[in-house]
Order: sequence, then C-alpha cells, then structure tokens
Amino acid sequence: MSDLPINALAKEAAYQLANVTKTAPQYGALTPRWLTKVLEFKGLEAGIYRVNRVVEGETPLDILCGQDPNKVAIPQGYVEYEKKPREIQLNSISTIINVDTKVSDVYSSPYDQVGEQIALAVESLKERQESQIINNDGYGLLKNTADSQRVETRAGRPMPDDLDELITKVWKEPSFFLAHPRAVAAFERECTRRGVPPVTTGIAGGNFITWRGIPIIPTDKLFVDGQKNPKGKAGKTNILLVRTGEAKRGVIGLYQAGLPNEQSRGLSVRFRGIDDNGVASYLLSLYCSVAILADDAVAVLEDVEVGDYYDYTKI
Repeated sequence: MSDLPINALAKEAAYQLANVTKTAPQYGALTPRWLTKVLEFKGLEAGIYRVNRVVEGETPLDILCGQDPNKVAIPQGYVEYEKKPREIQLNSISTIINVDTKVSDVYSSPYDQVGEQIALAVESLKERQESQIINNDGYGLLKNTADSQRVETRAGRPMPDDLDELITKVWKEPSFFLAHPRAVAAFERECTRRGVPPVTTGIAGGNFITWRGIPIIPTDKLFVDGQKNPKGKAGKTNILLVRTGEAKRGVIGLYQAGLPNEQSRGLSVRFRGIDDNGVASYLLSLYCSVAILADDAVAVLEDVEVGDYYDYTKI
C-alpha cells in the first residue's frame, strides 16, 4: 500500500475536528471487595459494640437428667458472665477532596468532575475498609485470632489437609475461606496434583472454588510477604476461615447507622464550603470495625507458601 499523497488531509489534523468517545476515570487499584459483600454487618447507634461472653467451661450449669427430682435434689446455680467484656469502637477512615470550582464549572461535560472525584475517593475508602477488617491491629481478623485457632501448614504449601485442619477449628457452620489470589492458585495446584479438583459455586454475583462445600473468597488484602502484588513467584501468606453472623456467634462487620449526609453503609460525604480562591472542599468519612463474637468464629493457616509449581507427566 502506497503512502497518502502529500496534499491529502492527514489524520493528525482531522483529529482536531473529531468527536472522541471518552470513558470515566479508570481506577486500576479497585478490587471486587467480596469480603464486605459476604460478611454480615450490623449498624450501631453510638459507635460502640460490647461483646458480652459467658465464662466458658464444659457446661455452665450442673444439669439433672434421667433422675426422679423427688428423690434427688435438682442442681442450683447460675450462668456466670465475664465481668470485663470487650468493647469495640468504630474506626474512622477519612479523606478530603478539593476541587477548583472553575474547573468543575467549565470541564464537567460529559463527566461531572466533582462527582468523579468523590466516586474515586469513596472507592479508595472502601478498599481501605476491607484492608482494615483483615489487618487492623486493634480489631482485624489476622491480629485478633485466638492462639488456639492458629494452624501451621504441614509442608509450607496449602494442601487440602491444611484446609481440613482449619475446618476442625471453625466447625460450627463455617461460612467462607479468605485467601490471596496467589494462595488460591497454589491450593488449586495442590488439588490438581492429588486429582481432586475443587468445584465452583456462585455467591454475591461471583463464582468461587470451594473446599468441602465452603467457598474460597480471594482478596489481595491478605498480603504475600507484606505486599498486595508481590513481584516474585514465591512468598508466604495466610489463609483465613470465617463464620459470619450475629446469630451464629460469628464474625460481624460494624458500621455507624443514620449518619448525616449518608451515601452508603457507614459512609458520609459532607460539603465543607468554598474558600476565597474558589476551591470547593468535601469531607468523606467511613466508620467501620469488626467483632469476633466467639474464639472459634475464625481460624488462620499461617506461613502459606505460594511459589511451588509442578511438571505433570503427559499420558
């Protein structure tokens, strides 16, 4: 094909008169955030959630069974409560967005500049919320799992036996596993090696592999060697097994209900005004926390190696 004649209209000049189809700003760091979709949440009135517990034992009371109460005295007593229950306070995740009103006035077609800025900020806050649910020192699942609920891998890599061990720790109606995508892939390789490929199921609009009927939810907030996206193929991470629901004495997410200017669950957007330079300011606040109602509501498989691969013999 020959080049266009010198006197022909070039695409560089024609481009100046053309209408282009534009997208809204694409935020590559966004994730599906399945955890906040499958975790049960409870709204609070005053930002504090007290976890009252019974003093544990084999049975809280002596019980008479199979005897004639006219001949044997019925045991007496009461169920003892912990005298200093844990109180969990909501954590505030906040940011401020500033937009020059001249920019928003002139350049808000086809996309509203203020709306796009707030939408991107909201997504950033929700990403942070999911990370805090897992990693926060004060209430996060990883740091607050009881020592008795921690399991070491048998050989480093995540084998079906290891996930079975987690199930023995959260055997009362376990809801879902949580794992980094690299850990999910490593577990699938182990299942393939054993000839027991896991089945899939649909939850909250997504498809997930399962083990023993329990879905394995991927999240990059369970870091590999402290990173969301490690560069190397190897590394260590953790896998969680969670039971969720207040009625099941499981793990529940917490948020402040009835916020002023509430945009979504526990999230408010407040207009702070316009300064002398014409810059409009917006305060975004997300209030969140998580409560582990019973020790056996969560268990963690520690030091999971995600870098083992296999060569399979061709048949």
